[in-house]
Amino acid sequence: MNMITKIDTDTQASEVGSGGTTRRWRGRHLAWAALGIVVLGGVSWKYLGQPEAQASAAPLAAVGISAPLARSVTQWDDYVGRFAPSQTVEIRPRVSGAVTAIHFRDGDFVRQGQLLFTIDQRPFQAALAEARASSASARSALLLAQNDYARVQRLSGDEAVSASEVDALRSRLQAAQAALAGAQARERSRALDVEFTQVRAPISGRVSDRRVDIGNLVAGAEGTSATLLTTVNKLDPIYFNFDASEALYLKSQRDKENGGAVEVRLQDEADYNHQGRLDFTDNGLDPRSGTIRIRAVFDNPGNFLTPGLFGNMRLANGGKANALLVPDEAIQSDQARKTVLVVDKDDNVTAKPVELGPIVDGLRIIRSGLSPQDRVIVSNLQAAMPGAKVAVKPATIRPAPAPVTPVDSAAPVAAQATFAR
Repeated sequence: MNMITKIDTDTQASEVGSGGTTRRWRGRHLAWAALGIVVLGGVSWKYLGQPEAQASAAPLAAVGISAPLARSVTQWDDYVGRFAPSQTVEIRPRVSGAVTAIHFRDGDFVRQGQLLFTIDQRPFQAALAEARASSASARSALLLAQNDYARVQRLSGDEAVSASEVDALRSRLQAAQAALAGAQARERSRALDVEFTQVRAPISGRVSDRRVDIGNLVAGAEGTSATLLTTVNKLDPIYFNFDASEALYLKSQRDKENGGAVEVRLQDEADYNHQGRLDFTDNGLDPRSGTIRIRAVFDNPGNFLTPGLFGNMRLANGGKANALLVPDEAIQSDQARKTVLVVDKDDNVTAKPVELGPIVDGLRIIRSGLSPQDRVIVSNLQAAMPGAKVAVKPATIRPAPAPVTPVDSAAPVAAQATFAR
């Protein structure tokens, strides 16, 4: 059976309207997306597609340059040594006896001939009196012999005596003369013994402490077997002894005509305040150490310098010489070499090897490697590299004396302290 179904026109119309709306919204979204893609592409082309801007050139490093400072300098060699007395004497008695008096205080300055010790004089005065009596007896015997011989010579004729008697009288006269000479010699010897009981200073200088006190017996003898009483050191002038190596000795000998000035700095001093001169050079080198002993002499009117003091000495060898100097901070190390940065005519940096000398007021002496016309970089060194181009500006090299600190700058600290009274 055939059946006719009614079509719902409202439902179909609704479905048709809904599908059209959806398609319109999709079209709008696609349009907006395309527009965004176009804008994004334009921006990317503008900012990413253009070639990168060329980087601006870096500025040149600015450095200060100056020619080496030319100055006349005095060349010194350094040594170390100790002071020693110019004369030293051990005081020993020449006669034996008991010490009865001491005429100095320990550590005093004594004059030549000043009385230091007195030894008991009584035994020696008695011996001197005996010697004088012997001299008087010999003098009397000589007078008698002279009279007898003169009397015989006046006899003549029958009163004449035999020749043998005359010879005997002459012999007795000569024996009396010899006996008197011996007695007088013993008297002088006993007088010297009395004089030796007064022990006097043989030189002027500072005396040490006494080694014996009053009442002690001392032995007098020749040489070092006698008792040591004290010592005396002459301090004005005073010696400074030091050893020099073979190389320094040869250098000083070749420059002997131009050198010789000596200056010494003590342990607690900041400068070389003591001036002297070379006084003695030993006649040979010590083969064991390869050094030679040399001595300098210094005036010491105030006796401030004392034997045993340690000192740093410098010796002027070669006199004055012309030298080129640059700041010490301008020196650079290239492994085993020392170099200085210089600027050529095209303002390019190059490194020159140099041979260094000592420092003078903050400036380093250049023995070789530089010429007076070189342009040395003296400031902003960290910005200069060998081979690089730099911008130069003039600079000045000036000596800058650095404060010299003493060898032992730390003074001994007091062990205790109390309130002042």
